[in-house]
Amino acid sequence: MRGFALSALHEPPFPARRHPDVERIARESAGWVGDLGLVDDPAGRRRLAGAHAAELAGRASPQASPDGLRLLTDLINWLFVMDDACDDDGLGADPTRLAPTVAALLAVLDRHGDPDAPAPSDAGPLAVALDDLCRRVRGQRQPALLLRLVSQLREYLLALLWEAANREHRRVPGVAEYTQMRRHTGGVRPSFTVTDLARTPRTGAAQRSEPALAALDALATDLVCWCNDLFSYGKERGVAPEAHNLVTTIAGENGQDEPAALRAAAARFNTALATYAERDAALAGAADDGVRAFLDTRRDWIRATYDWSRAAARYT
Repeated sequence: MRGFALSALHEPPFPARRHPDVERIARESAGWVGDLGLVDDPAGRRRLAGAHAAELAGRASPQASPDGLRLLTDLINWLFVMDDACDDDGLGADPTRLAPTVAALLAVLDRHGDPDAPAPSDAGPLAVALDDLCRRVRGQRQPALLLRLVSQLREYLLALLWEAANREHRRVPGVAEYTQMRRHTGGVRPSFTVTDLARTPRTGAAQRSEPALAALDALATDLVCWCNDLFSYGKERGVAPEAHNLVTTIAGENGQDEPAALRAAAARFNTALATYAERDAALAGAADDGVRAFLDTRRDWIRATYDWSRAAARYT
């Protein structure tokens, strides 16, 4: 039935593209992970290598500069390591255990990549790596994007505590609550921001605050997260308690069995994709260079997630 639901997903109507430097960036980012000690066991290294972060980044940002693609790949690898620690290694099963890690990472974010601050060497590899990412973003001299990234990463970390509290109490959130919080737990918004940083021209802050663009950005975030949920459900359904999946929340709220919930989740994705394509086309007609860049990056991310998910060993 899961296979039927996945086959029912509509393919995003955007071209599939891929950066030419994916293989080189994959090697460099793997070296960064190893040098910082982000993963310290063979199983974890195999799991991270199988996630192919550079492949996802290269499809999501096919026009990035090499340095921009490397930054995006490193961020995705960091997010994968954090997610794996919470979801697979037990860190996210208990909010009191997760809280000190979140506090240390929030302290790093409060530095805003200050090049004069000492590296947080006593806070563990996750903190050191996050500090490195923030310093590199600050070095791009785009303060609005740095502030946006820091804010989005704060939301991501605090949302992980929401997940941990749900796990502790074996609580399945409702669909509306889940879809709202999923925009933060997925790490998609900071990934969008680094993608915006990696290419030119960039969308200005005033443009992104326009309601139509803000709504499209939220819908793109939903599509990336829901696509992830549908492809990862087969792996997650065997882990108890795991309530953080669109399929699970639909089943819990509506009392549907698994096949019906899978069909409903696929239908939700398809409807949102059709709405997205209509809104994207309407905005593209009168877009300037900055808005076109914004639209391009969101299209690339939606298409990249779909294509990457179909082949991702991460979900097997």
